[in-house]
Amino acid sequence: MTTPDHVRTSRLRAWMLEGLSDMAKHQQGPHAKPVSAHKGQRWWRVMCLTGVDYFSTLGYQPGIAALAAGLLSPVATIVLVIVTLAGALPVYRRVAEESPHGEGSIAMLERLLSFWKSKLFVLTLLGFAATDFLITITLSAADSSIHLVENPHVPSVLHGQQMVVTLVLIALLGAVFLKGFLEAIGVAVVLVGAYLALNAVVVVVGLWHIATEAHVVTDWSSALTTQHGNVLAMVGVALLVFPKLALGLSGFETGVAVMPHVEGDPGDTEENPAGRIRGAKKLLTTAALIMSVFLIATSFITTLLIPAKEFESGGEANGRALAYLAHQYLGDIFGTVYDVATIAILWFAGASAMAGLLNLMPRYLPRYGMAPHWARAVRPMVIVFILVAFLVTWIFNADVDAQGGAYATGVLVLICSAAIAVTIAAHRAGQRNWTIAFAVISAVFLYTTVANVFERPDGVKIGACFIAGIMLVSLLSRLARAFELRVTSVRLDGMAERFVRDIASRRIRFIANEPDNRDLAEYREKIEQIRKDNDLPPQEDFVFVEVTVLDPSEFEADLNVRGEVLHSRYRVLTLESSSIPNAIAALLLHVRDATGQQPHIYFEWTEGNPFANFLRFFLFGQGEVAPVTREVLREAEPDRDRRPRVHVG
Repeated sequence: MTTPDHVRTSRLRAWMLEGLSDMAKHQQGPHAKPVSAHKGQRWWRVMCLTGVDYFSTLGYQPGIAALAAGLLSPVATIVLVIVTLAGALPVYRRVAEESPHGEGSIAMLERLLSFWKSKLFVLTLLGFAATDFLITITLSAADSSIHLVENPHVPSVLHGQQMVVTLVLIALLGAVFLKGFLEAIGVAVVLVGAYLALNAVVVVVGLWHIATEAHVVTDWSSALTTQHGNVLAMVGVALLVFPKLALGLSGFETGVAVMPHVEGDPGDTEENPAGRIRGAKKLLTTAALIMSVFLIATSFITTLLIPAKEFESGGEANGRALAYLAHQYLGDIFGTVYDVATIAILWFAGASAMAGLLNLMPRYLPRYGMAPHWARAVRPMVIVFILVAFLVTWIFNADVDAQGGAYATGVLVLICSAAIAVTIAAHRAGQRNWTIAFAVISAVFLYTTVANVFERPDGVKIGACFIAGIMLVSLLSRLARAFELRVTSVRLDGMAERFVRDIASRRIRFIANEPDNRDLAEYREKIEQIRKDNDLPPQEDFVFVEVTVLDPSEFEADLNVRGEVLHSRYRVLTLESSSIPNAIAALLLHVRDATGQQPHIYFEWTEGNPFANFLRFFLFGQGEVAPVTREVLREAEPDRDRRPRVHVG
């Protein structure tokens, strides 16, 4: 017995959209339920969740540094560490204070702007964040494939098949998320602990070989002097090439994003989660210190012990410098163990990045109305991201070095946004010294970002593609959802409830009024015009409805209704919302449900071009209110007999 095609299609659709509402429940918007402030994991365990992204860069960072700076790699890495500890770390410790619920620097900047400027700015930053996370997936998979195909115990049939292996690893990542992936802090702790321990062994052995072979340091220092002359010249060149090493700054934005997982104090509140903030600062500081030590040590041993030609494309150390040393000095068995650990942590870094993408987009796009309904479900988004990852891998030919620029651009733009955000926050708090310090740090990161863009423009090109794609999808989604009822709740004050009870004993009639002077003549003339246009008798009773548009760029909002009596005779319900038609429609449906009667509302036609009026509604929440209100009601209530009545004269 075969299953009919429509049944199979229905099952597939149900499977694809499974959990559609779950994502909305976890949406980090204005109506999201906050996570309890005192529950969570110890900060060092959560640090490992950040570390699968941050520490895994040791798999390729030393090789990229050697290619970028040559013999100056250790000096340039020291510059990177100084920028990390004196720049990025203070910035993100301040971000942790300002956004303790994991919103990050994007949310900080969103609060500084309003209306559509805020939305467009956030969409731009989301484009660079998508660049960061997606390149993390593709770059990590590419480096995993290098460690796999270059291992001497791997069958020769895989040699030279880096592209195929990379695509298989990405597909495997997608398959795991389609099955259902729960980000496990316990797995991250094991992976990070094992990986750092293996790297520590490689570092110690490498330093021992350098110490026992004195000529290695002498040869290196002589070559440096020959190439660059004095120390000042070396430092100057290191400062110039430092932007190419910016990959070593990754991980800070993720460190803030995982803050909700950090255990707080029993006395923490959502308004003041002091314990969580303190734990997050420990997390950021410890991760930065561990990474700084490893960055300096690994760049030193790889530069001194590996021939320069091996770092180049096709060389045995390209994309796997530490694995090269592990095989060279500790044997193939230890080297294979190191390869397995590296592949595992790089793959998990891709999983962490995928989880970050799936959490980042619902944090903003749904409450902007800029995500299709299916984007709330995990599986369709996983397929979209995996297909994009396939495309990026194909464009860059699964080359770790080629993707470094795009990755660094995404990382640096986010760090720049964080530095600027904390500078503005410090200025508004009246902290002059911190304002100056953060402004200097912002300037350093702006220079680094610009230098990286000019040196390797691929990152901006990829970021621009993501920005264009996000904005196009967002615009189409907002247009498609323009007539949705997007009021999340309706609350009437005591006076407003009294007005509704009074008119519920008769036919409920409202008059939509655009508040002007709000004088006696305005309301008297409005009632007379409505009665004349609709042939209503003089004894009919009315309540005015007036909506003030606050931020028309917001998609979802609560609706607060306040009742007032003007000129001792006219009852007015005043509403504040992002859209006049949506607010009125929500009020009518609420009154219908509360009273059991169908309310009627009366409008006057708006003069002007219909298309121009629609644009006014789309951008500013106003325009031709009557037909849009009717359309919102039609979509919200399919049953015509239960739908509130809209009259236009």
